[in-house]
Amino acid sequence: MDLSTWLAFFAASWAISISPGAGAVAAMSAGLNHGFRRGYITTLGLVLGIWTQIVVVGVGLGAVVATSATAFLVIKWAGVAYLVWLGIQQWRAPAVPLAAKTEEAGQASVRSMVFRAWVINALNPKGTVFLLAVVPQFLNLAQPLAPQYLVIAATLGFTDLVVMGGYTALAAKVLRALKSESHLRALNRVFGGLFVAAGTLLAFFKRAA
Repeated sequence: MDLSTWLAFFAASWAISISPGAGAVAAMSAGLNHGFRRGYITTLGLVLGIWTQIVVVGVGLGAVVATSATAFLVIKWAGVAYLVWLGIQQWRAPAVPLAAKTEEAGQASVRSMVFRAWVINALNPKGTVFLLAVVPQFLNLAQPLAPQYLVIAATLGFTDLVVMGGYTALAAKVLRALKSESHLRALNRVFGGLFVAAGTLLAFFKRAA
């Protein structure tokens, strides 16, 4: 990949990462529930989900998802159900100050936090279709594709680590000061509503004809 091509993709990667979506909601929710240091684990799962999508697109399965109505619908509705379930869980979460939540964070294993975040990005056909539309524009078909996909995966992984880390830190820092039960309950419902909203938007997403 030429340097000029990579720089263009690097700029696009920031826009991709910063744009609000289920990943950003998950990162902020992790900051709210676990604080920054432990909540940042969620970002690792989100990046693994992105890399899974890139592998899917790279081996050609992305084209199947984009063209097969059945495959697309199965993955889409699995993602919708998962996001709505996360929303309900967050909505019903107890109104506990962040400091207390951080003390109890050990109850959620690193594996479960990473897996939960991975599912959010991996089971998102919208992401697959998006990558199918964007990534080929930056590929040099006259050169080996595997190294180029590795560069793309590393670039997207880097920008997501930074951006999602920012979302996590912002939620942890700003929300740590909140101790009122009514405020905390409202925040849980806001994040729960955002997860459900992300699931609803995914439900209305249609593959291109």
